[in-house]
Amino acid sequence: MERIALTKAAHGVPNSPYPVILYHHVLPPETADPAAYLEHLFTANGWPPQWRYPVYPYTHFHSNTHEVLGCYAGSAKLQLGGEGGPVHEVTAGDVLLLPAGVGHKQMEADKAFMLVGAYPTGFSPDLCRDEPPLLAKRRKSVLAVPLPTSDPVTGHSEGCLKYWVKA
Repeated sequence: MERIALTKAAHGVPNSPYPVILYHHVLPPETADPAAYLEHLFTANGWPPQWRYPVYPYTHFHSNTHEVLGCYAGSAKLQLGGEGGPVHEVTAGDVLLLPAGVGHKQMEADKAFMLVGAYPTGFSPDLCRDEPPLLAKRRKSVLAVPLPTSDPVTGHSEGCLKYWVKA
C-alpha cells in the first residue's frame, strides 16, 4: 500500500487533507474475471460499483464523494492533484482510492486499460473541472464529505480507516 499526499490546492482543484491510497497486486494470480472480482470486493465492502471505463483525459474531481478505481486490464499513467501534479502508473491489479477533491486525469494508456469505478453506498459523484473561481465553494464541499465507514479493499480495517482520520 502506498500513500500519496496531495494536500495543497492546485488552481481550481481543492485536493484533500487525506492521502490517496494506492493498493498494488489486489487481484489474486490467475483470476478468471478480474473486473467481476473487483466489483464483488468493492460491493462486499460497501462501495457498490457504478461503471467500467478508463479515466477521462482531462483534470476532474468529485466534490461530494470519495472514489475507488480498480484497474482490471492494461496500464495507464494517471496525473493526480491537478495540472503539474505527480504522475503514477497503474497496472492491472492496482486499486486507487481517491479522497473527495483530488484531481485526476489520464495522461496515457494502452488500448486494454479499463477500470471499475465505485463510491461509498448512498453517494453519487458530481463532476468538477479545474475552475479557479469555484475553488472556495468546492473546498467547502470537499471538507463536508463524511469519512467512509469501510475501506473498499480491506473492509473494516486498515486503508482509509487508518489513514483518513479527522483532526
